[in-house]
Amino acid sequence: MTHAAPFDRLDEFVAALEAAGELRRVRVEVDPELELGEILVRTVAEGGPALLFERVKGSPFRVAGNLFGSAARVEHALGRAPGAVGEELLRAAERLRQPSLRAVLAERRLLWRARAMRPRTVRHAPVHDVVDGGDLAALPALRCWPDDAGRFITWPLVLTHHPVHGGRNLGTYRMQVYDARTAGMHFQIERGGGFHLARAAELGRRLPVAVALGGPPVLTLGSVLPLPEDVDEIAFTGLLMGRPVRLTRVPGFAHPVPADAEMVLLGEVDPAEQRIEGPFGDHYGHYSHAAPFPVFRLQAVARRRDAIYPATIVGRPPQEDVWLGMATQEILGPLARLVIPALRAVWAFPETGFHPLAAAAVAQRYGKEGVKTALALLGTGQMSLTKCLVVCDPDVDVRDARAVLRALRAHFAPQDDFLLLPGVPFDTLDFASFRMNLGSKMVLDATAPVAGRAGDAAPPAAVAPSPPRERPPARELHSAAGRSACFEDALYVVCCKFPDAGAVLERLLAAPELAGVPLIAAVSEDVDLDRLDQVLWGIFTRFDPARDVRFSSVELHGAWAVPRGRLGIDATHKPGYPAACTMPAAVREKVTARWNELFVASA
Repeated sequence: MTHAAPFDRLDEFVAALEAAGELRRVRVEVDPELELGEILVRTVAEGGPALLFERVKGSPFRVAGNLFGSAARVEHALGRAPGAVGEELLRAAERLRQPSLRAVLAERRLLWRARAMRPRTVRHAPVHDVVDGGDLAALPALRCWPDDAGRFITWPLVLTHHPVHGGRNLGTYRMQVYDARTAGMHFQIERGGGFHLARAAELGRRLPVAVALGGPPVLTLGSVLPLPEDVDEIAFTGLLMGRPVRLTRVPGFAHPVPADAEMVLLGEVDPAEQRIEGPFGDHYGHYSHAAPFPVFRLQAVARRRDAIYPATIVGRPPQEDVWLGMATQEILGPLARLVIPALRAVWAFPETGFHPLAAAAVAQRYGKEGVKTALALLGTGQMSLTKCLVVCDPDVDVRDARAVLRALRAHFAPQDDFLLLPGVPFDTLDFASFRMNLGSKMVLDATAPVAGRAGDAAPPAAVAPSPPRERPPARELHSAAGRSACFEDALYVVCCKFPDAGAVLERLLAAPELAGVPLIAAVSEDVDLDRLDQVLWGIFTRFDPARDVRFSSVELHGAWAVPRGRLGIDATHKPGYPAACTMPAAVREKVTARWNELFVASA
């Protein structure tokens, strides 16, 4: 697919994808209750195209889905490869840290693009075509999974302003549609919109909120970028596009809104008002629990006359959000090297829903600089929500889970290389600790010892990993005769049921046949052991380190518990955990029966 300049409007992007053979139309009527979501899930799984649903039951609006469901479509939206953007930003920042005429001239192209960071306010815009009181119930919002609490707006670009200094924040926060005038506003931990609402609460004010649907595709990407708290996502989008984002005013609303959005929902949130929101099948592949969240009250809707409603579905990885999450890391990941000198690369694994597992490559200059780097990362923005961070040497490809496992096998010894951080901020969507926004984290140091430096010493030979051994069949190690698999001689996984996992892990941690395997995990029987991506999902979304990690033995020295031997993880599905997202058989069968009808009609 050839790359054009970034698009100003969603309908332009849809037309370009269709011209490139990357979009298909569905002209038969589709139900937004489960059926449309199942079509999207199946299309993503098959690596299929973007879809434009022209007839959606109960709504006058067309629906565009799976717009970003491939690396090629993300590049098409951005106008170039995300990695190229990241390296350009890093190169410019490195040159301009010590400004000189030569450095400025070398980066003049980027500096010229930086002029686009200031949005341009226009008087007339497509979003002015229709302005009325609106009706949230008329939107083709999806009920994505059977146990969802209702229908949800899944691609809202939520625009808020700091109530004191006016700084903007643009974020994507799901919205449960309660009725024609109200919706839930899922402000998660470590998100700018939530910070703005907290400040409004301190001042006793309501917070004006504009929710854009559609618009420049790069604006959608900008809304999910984990930028520093005071960095304006709309300004950064202008830098990525190379031209200013257009804003416009709508009478009666306090702030300018995206002029090229398909539609904008205008309203406010009262900090004193909350309502139960959820459950919702989220990107961890499980339902997030119902909990009190703020309420958005609709005042007006401004939209294009022939507006397209953008929708996505999240659930058990991989889904469409995987491609945007990877692009986000490629754009911003290199910039972390500016403030953390030893860092060479960092990667959060989409297989796990991103926050549960990440790996960092570090060029150590002294012993345990990798752990210091890990602590720096865990104190930085949304990286602070990472549950397990593995530190590797710079020659390890941290995007490759098997390479990270090999590094653990070669260098990880719990007594020297395991760090537990209990009672720290947790991702709002992570249910494993049974406490919203609070849980524990762990750092696994898989770097080689730094030799020949004062104060550094290699670990004793007695604790070095043992050479690989022939793995016996699962039945010889696991009395419950569950399925098992071993990956890179570093991760041994066995399926069992709660509460059998504790006894099973004790036997496996003591088994001499597994000498040299640093990680042993017990997972539930819904995990496909033939696929490492599904194994990672089954482990890292379903355990809290402080509660569910155990070792061959632990010695207590004062307040310091020293683990020894192998690390075990009880990642079975425990009582109180939400169910995994699964589509009902009747819905799957309905879509299967209609599949040819859907796409023959659109040919």
